[in-house]
Amino acid sequence: MADPYQNNVYHQGGGDPYGTYGEGGGQEGYGYQGESYPQEEDAASDATEGHDDEDQMYEGEYQGIPHPDEVKAAQRAARAKARQAQAGATELDELAEQYEDIMEDCGHGRFQWTLFIVLGLALMADGVECFVVGFVLPSAEKDMCLSNGEKGMLGLIVFLGMMVGAFIWGGMADKLGRRKCLIWALTINCVFAFLSSFAQGYGFFLFFRLISGIGIGGSVPIVYSYFSEFLQMDKRGEHLSWLCMFWMVGGIYASFTAWGIIPHYGWGFSMGTEFQFHSWRVFVLVCALPAITSLVGLMFMPESPRFLLENAKHDEAWMILKNVHDTNWRAKGQPEKVFQVILKTNTLLMRPTLTPTGYYYYGLGVWFPDMIKYLQQEEYQSKVKVFHRERVERFHFNFSLENQIHREGEYINDKFINIQMKSVKFEDSLFEDCYFEDIESTDTMFENCTIRSTVFYNTDLYEERFIDCRLENTTFLHNKKGCHLDIDEENDVLIYLVSFLGSLAVLPGNIISALFMEKIGRVKIIGLSMLISAGCTFFLFLSFSQAAIIAWQCLFCGVSVAAWNGIEVITVELYPASKRATAFGVLNALCKLAAILGTSIFASFVGVTKVIPILLSCTALVCGGLVALKLPETREKILQ
Repeated sequence: MADPYQNNVYHQGGGDPYGTYGEGGGQEGYGYQGESYPQEEDAASDATEGHDDEDQMYEGEYQGIPHPDEVKAAQRAARAKARQAQAGATELDELAEQYEDIMEDCGHGRFQWTLFIVLGLALMADGVECFVVGFVLPSAEKDMCLSNGEKGMLGLIVFLGMMVGAFIWGGMADKLGRRKCLIWALTINCVFAFLSSFAQGYGFFLFFRLISGIGIGGSVPIVYSYFSEFLQMDKRGEHLSWLCMFWMVGGIYASFTAWGIIPHYGWGFSMGTEFQFHSWRVFVLVCALPAITSLVGLMFMPESPRFLLENAKHDEAWMILKNVHDTNWRAKGQPEKVFQVILKTNTLLMRPTLTPTGYYYYGLGVWFPDMIKYLQQEEYQSKVKVFHRERVERFHFNFSLENQIHREGEYINDKFINIQMKSVKFEDSLFEDCYFEDIESTDTMFENCTIRSTVFYNTDLYEERFIDCRLENTTFLHNKKGCHLDIDEENDVLIYLVSFLGSLAVLPGNIISALFMEKIGRVKIIGLSMLISAGCTFFLFLSFSQAAIIAWQCLFCGVSVAAWNGIEVITVELYPASKRATAFGVLNALCKLAAILGTSIFASFVGVTKVIPILLSCTALVCGGLVALKLPETREKILQ
């Protein structure tokens, strides 16, 4: 049966805006030609005006250096010969080779760099999303009076949303288009991130962050699939690796903006006691800027021509490829380059799979900052002041109480007015005829105390703060609503510094992986990075201080990021265009599931033991590294 797409030639023409169809081309009608063609005298461009044929002579000809076009032609002939000699070569391979020829002649230039920035901002938005909740949680938990269980759920809901989003958007991108689905995904992320900043209740905030996560979950599988389809083979590994750096930029952006905005608690407004908009909510809004900027840029970007060819939209694909070609060569000062394409499409098949896991990475990513907080808490508790059997009568407490334990004390006719109580605990004590007014407290408890004839006016000392206490003739009037936010404690600069250093530490790994991705191959980079990372985890046994943990965190992040970059590249290259985003979405969803499991498991061992988290990470890394070395190398593989 005759192939309906055989010998369809698209080339630059006169009257037809899409070009004209005709016979010709390369061998068997699959060739692609993009060289310069003679122009009419009156059609000469400004770039060639005033130059004769001798001026256009290739400079390297006198030195015996082959012309780049000759080298390119030789490479194509070698690929065609290898394909013909290969048993079982299919039309799928012919289409992939043809598309590679097209991208080579389109070149790598202004168009790819513009798309690089636009898609990089979308990837940056994904990185920011992973940090937002962690930075706002200390403030949000006070504004919303969150319990430990609610804080834990809020931390996991982001990964849950991103997991669902990766699965949904990946499949949709293969059906509806990369650009269209990425626009929808970023729009959902922006809208619900905006709504979450105004949500006053825990339920609404949780729901909005979930939907926001579902939106941004589509960025990773779509961005890599989208960008890879505009890259030629010898540029693909390097430039996809450079694209990975935007995730690091997202972490740095989130750290800097959090440090610059959240501690300024006065940057906001309130409408009574029912609606409050504090600085951490301003930070949530600012974190949406990368997604908004990428969304605007996508309005000027075209759909992937490879996707269009898969869906028999040949005219539209040809126009996009011509625009890419003309944009690049015009920027290089060669606008006279003529674009001519011979297109043929076919249904693509499924390829072997690669399943990356984020268990060790996200697990240790939670364990590092939690261990730092634990060490801080240990140091803080070691400085606690203990008062035993003190008797205080008719005294006016007009100074704050911090990090104290009062046992078996007696407080008779005392006044506690306009003070702060931070990490204060009263045990087995007596309060009689006392008066509490305008009290703001953090981590303050009364346990097994007797409280008689005492008034609590305009305080946040709710009845649940009194554990196993006897309240006799005690009155609570005009209790404060919400929870007090202690700026000095909850916005320790170390929180932002740790995240900033962890993000910055991946810069060397990003650079090395980008420079050597094409030289040594994806498989070796993944395997070596994971095995070296496994060795780094054993140094955590020597971490007994905050500075040591921060140092090993930076080393681990810097080494392991190369594996991530290699995984992103090889995943794109192992799958055909018709399944690429779907497969990437499924694998990214599995990665987020591993992140949920890793963060939950590793966090439970903080303050208990370091052995289990370290051994789990080392085992996952060694197994992953050894399996990676068995993967097929895709360095010189034409994108299917």
